[in-house]
Amino acid sequence: MKKTWNWRIFMSFILVAASIIVYLFHYFIFRDLHHIFIYLVGDIAFLFLDVLLVILLIEQVLAQREKRAMMKKLNMVIGTFFSEIGLDFLKKFSIFVENSEILACDLAISAKWGKKDFQKAMRTAQNFSYQIQVLPIHLSELRHLLHKHRSFLLRLLENPNLLEHERFTDLLWAVFHLAEELDLRGDDLGRLPESDFQHIAGDLKRAYSQITSEWLAHTMHLKESYPFLFSLAARINPFNPQPSPVVQA
Repeated sequence: MKKTWNWRIFMSFILVAASIIVYLFHYFIFRDLHHIFIYLVGDIAFLFLDVLLVILLIEQVLAQREKRAMMKKLNMVIGTFFSEIGLDFLKKFSIFVENSEILACDLAISAKWGKKDFQKAMRTAQNFSYQIQVLPIHLSELRHLLHKHRSFLLRLLENPNLLEHERFTDLLWAVFHLAEELDLRGDDLGRLPESDFQHIAGDLKRAYSQITSEWLAHTMHLKESYPFLFSLAARINPFNPQPSPVVQA
């Protein structure tokens, strides 16, 4: 840090000295202090506008460009999340959501979908009335899935860049909270009171509503930026009753 400041002080001294030398050179040639001070004051006056342009405009453009680059990297992380655990979690959607068939019809994405279609589907997923059914045997399977990927979820939560993506961060917390709830109950899932099942149903509803919306947002991003990845995502759509990675004629 000290070396950095020494370098800046040295460069500042060099630049100021160079400016003085040029002004002296100008004076010795033209002998016109009045002319020198007129342009000096004008340059100082413009300096404030120059700073304004740099701070408010150029810096804003650079910040937006940096944010777009960051979001592109974050979308790679989100894609990894769905590959590792997200899709497996969504495949159990019909097991826990009694009225899943109603929502599945609205989430049958296709190559013809545009941005408005995805946004409409996201609103539908967010406002959908999820009717959760909780059975101990299915909870055990979900607990095993989440426990197996617990370290992966922790690594994602430790990523400071994810703070830039608030929606995905909320999704991670919802899924991680559900994993904790199930882990702490251990093998007693079959002996829980009805009130506790209702509590877990609320956690499931929160997780499924958020992960469904984020999956749609991620798929929309793939269609806009990576059509070949979107093609696969559409074929293995977890809301499709018969998903298949095989390209059909």
